[in-house]
Amino acid sequence: MSKTFQADYSTPIGVLEIIGTEEAIISIMFSDQDVVTHLLTKDTPVVLQNCYHEMDEYFKGERHEFSFSYINTGTEFQKSVWNALTTIPYAETGSYKDIAVSIRKENAVRAVGSANGKNKLSIVIPCHRIIGSNGKLTGYAGGLWRKEWLLAHEQKFMK
Repeated sequence: MSKTFQADYSTPIGVLEIIGTEEAIISIMFSDQDVVTHLLTKDTPVVLQNCYHEMDEYFKGERHEFSFSYINTGTEFQKSVWNALTTIPYAETGSYKDIAVSIRKENAVRAVGSANGKNKLSIVIPCHRIIGSNGKLTGYAGGLWRKEWLLAHEQKFMK
């Protein structure tokens, strides 16, 4: 496996740990830490620098889509779910059922939920945009309070 690098980005809702290789981002997850410990340096690979700057633009409300390279590692089913998540537009929401239907696995709602929970690319693969069929917030690995904040943030900056 390629050498990995890390850069931390401080958001209004906690520190994001950005992990990647020289070629692509492999993980963007909220951390339990309160302070940034991995700063950008001149040796930080360009893809991590780009991700960091695009996250900064996202949290400033200036970016709605991402352009840096990333890699999703998972099963074919998980990848199909994650790909479907990227079709949910900025500031909009969908349900596990919507995703199951979109990947032509209408009866796999629970499996879709499980795949959603294994997403390692927070915000970029927008699992925070999934809500219950009843319109209520459902689980989010980063915490429901973060999910609520992210949805409100996107509504605030909707064009």
